[in-house]
Amino acid sequence: MTQGAGQGYEPGTGYEPAPGYGSAPAFEPVAPYEPGYPGTSSYDAAPPAPPAPPGYEPTRPDTPLVPPEYTPTARDLPVITDTSLPTDRPGPLYVVGDVHGYLEELLAALHACGLVDTEGHWSAGSARLWFLGDFTDRGPDGIGVIELVMQLSAEAAAAGGYCRALMGNHELLLLGAHRFGDTPVNSTGGTASFLAAWRLNGGQPSDMERLEDRHLTWISRLDAAHLTDGHLLVHSDTTAYLDYGSSIEEMNDAVTGVLQRGDADECWDLFRKFTKRFAFRGDGGPDAARELLGTYGGKRVVHGHSPIPYLLAEGGEQVEGEPSGQSVRGPMVYADNLAVAMDGGVTMDGRLLVAQLPLVG
Repeated sequence: MTQGAGQGYEPGTGYEPAPGYGSAPAFEPVAPYEPGYPGTSSYDAAPPAPPAPPGYEPTRPDTPLVPPEYTPTARDLPVITDTSLPTDRPGPLYVVGDVHGYLEELLAALHACGLVDTEGHWSAGSARLWFLGDFTDRGPDGIGVIELVMQLSAEAAAAGGYCRALMGNHELLLLGAHRFGDTPVNSTGGTASFLAAWRLNGGQPSDMERLEDRHLTWISRLDAAHLTDGHLLVHSDTTAYLDYGSSIEEMNDAVTGVLQRGDADECWDLFRKFTKRFAFRGDGGPDAARELLGTYGGKRVVHGHSPIPYLLAEGGEQVEGEPSGQSVRGPMVYADNLAVAMDGGVTMDGRLLVAQLPLVG
């Protein structure tokens, strides 16, 4: 699997990709990731997902099964439920790491976990599913991924569960490229534009061509963080969320407000901050995780954004060796058990990770 075209990094764009994002050079991790990797405790990695059944060919329905009255982008909607389903306790909780346009890999991973059927429809009843953001760029079908998440949101709600999504930095990048184009923005490294940054960091022309108003509306209403079952769900492994509020509700409202105001420089600053990474790695990582958890609640931060191979590499740099993603077998727990990384590096021949929380070994 190869990354999409146009993923180089140019100083001054404001985008701070993980070291090595570009041509996906070979990588040999500092230590192979195995269940029981130091610091995993009871959060051992799940075994590799089983292969799809023989002859499995995920297909997309021509018409998503979305009730006409259901708008998955609106907040605080009543859940459409089947009254025959038990309601005394919530269903199991799943999270999905960065997808980056790899629709077929996403469908296969969801099917392997029993979340969708062979035709890509919700089959998990009252289960709860969270996507951690970064649906587009680098891979072949970002709009198809967004369509699938929107479809599953309606189907899961009708079955008594839910499927929801968070804002990733690539959603901010896509929105900015569409809204502001080549409008210059102020960046710490010089003047750049959203469109230039989008092109340089995996933006796919086919995604931009297929982008519709309903996709833009859906993206612009995504929350940046959510707390459930003691897990603080965010996209990026950064404490920059704290710059936007001292509670999850305040921070989510502040992010939405930035997007609604539509000021290019303000949106650029939001994008730049949500692109920061590696806050929970190294000697100061546990303290950074405690700071975020102490403000927003929860026992563990669950994030995407930084590929696990880079988190395992000393200094965040790739070294010569095996293909970059081969060591990824499941989520990585680190920072004194306070952080869970979910980006398996699907854009670098790694894995698209779907996992149940708390992680089961």
